[in-house]
Amino acid sequence: MLNPPEPSPAGRTAVTAMVIAVTLILQVSVANRLPLPGGVQPDLVLLAVVALALVAGSMTGMVTGFLAGLAADIIPPADHTLGRYALVYCLIGYLCGAASAEMDRQSVVPFFAVAAGALAGTVLYAGTGMILGDPRAEWATVSSMVPLQVLYDVIASPFVVWAVLRVTRRYERGERSRGDRLSVPVARYRAMSERGGNL
Repeated sequence: MLNPPEPSPAGRTAVTAMVIAVTLILQVSVANRLPLPGGVQPDLVLLAVVALALVAGSMTGMVTGFLAGLAADIIPPADHTLGRYALVYCLIGYLCGAASAEMDRQSVVPFFAVAAGALAGTVLYAGTGMILGDPRAEWATVSSMVPLQVLYDVIASPFVVWAVLRVTRRYERGERSRGDRLSVPVARYRAMSERGGNL
């Protein structure tokens, strides 16, 4: 091989699944138990979906968002209409993934993108609750809870983005370094070819 290989799709899928599984566990066991003012908690799963979509693109963001949302719909305490999180996370994952091509990932832009994704996801979730007639999604309740939810998501977003970027970059570096051990440098390959041609 003349060039280091790209990270394998199976490995990338495994890393994505691991990130979502860890985030779901942290959401249920830690974030949902935080006694924060207003009775709302940061949505770590939504933040992870947005961060993964920014890293991997719209298709991965959409599929990851749907599967993560479906898991969030099923895992206790699931007290809402099945499919709401799946729909919201799928749409947010697709939109953030589509926007990722225009972003400079080396700057602070991803952090603002995650905050914007969290805002859109929270508003969309509240909107679907109103459409489906969820009694907890009345305007008075939503108007007081959404700003707090977004605030908590924005505060948590740097930590989630940093963790997701760290995991994905470490995986890609590991894949490339393993590939480098098996690859042949271009100059050496040419020298070997010339020697072979002289025989």
